[in-house]
Amino acid sequence: MTWWKGQLTGFDLETTGTDPEESRIVTAAVVDTLGGRVEAATNWLIDPGVPIPAEATAIHGITDAEARSNGRPAAEAIEEIARALHQRLAAGRPVVAFNAPYDLSLLDAELRRHGRPTLADRLGGPVTPVVDAMVVDRALDKYRKGSRTLQRVCEVYGVELHDAHEAGSDALAAVRVAVALGHRYPDQAGDLPLDELHRRQIDWYRTWATDLQAWLRRKDPAATVDPRWPLKAAS
Repeated sequence: MTWWKGQLTGFDLETTGTDPEESRIVTAAVVDTLGGRVEAATNWLIDPGVPIPAEATAIHGITDAEARSNGRPAAEAIEEIARALHQRLAAGRPVVAFNAPYDLSLLDAELRRHGRPTLADRLGGPVTPVVDAMVVDRALDKYRKGSRTLQRVCEVYGVELHDAHEAGSDALAAVRVAVALGHRYPDQAGDLPLDELHRRQIDWYRTWATDLQAWLRRKDPAATVDPRWPLKAAS
């Protein structure tokens, strides 16, 4: 069976900011699917232990008061998230994200912050198999104009996104975009073995980051874009 017809696990975070080294997790979702249909879903609301900026609340809707009153302790919840992902990855079940270097790097930063093993530590090697719907879409439909937000990409592939910036909804949408990509591009993605698709995503992301860095350096010679995927380098 090709990977996109089988079991996939969507993963998404909503957070306090945009820097994966400094931001904290506010909500998280791990959604198990088969052929794009939900089999099981786990969601977390977390007290991040720091104030949630108003601009972050405006995106995901979670306030300080709600997180403090109803959120799980961060260290406890983050360990549960890591265990859930480790279980899937260790079994060879692909974890699907939309912009994996953000979500996976932020989770690793949180694990280090709380003195817990990272995903790579738990796996005893690289974090794989990962399918990044953003990376695959950007590589295989590279000349399409317009934004590459999850909302826009869902529109392109006919995927319903019922509640944007709700972690469970975004995680499921990422899976369904990945399934659509596998169906649309069999030779370049859908029919590939997972290990080969993973390697290609590493190359695709590196090429994109290198090109973006070169473009940014036209105005700022010191601009850098981390080329590593699916995790950014820890600072």
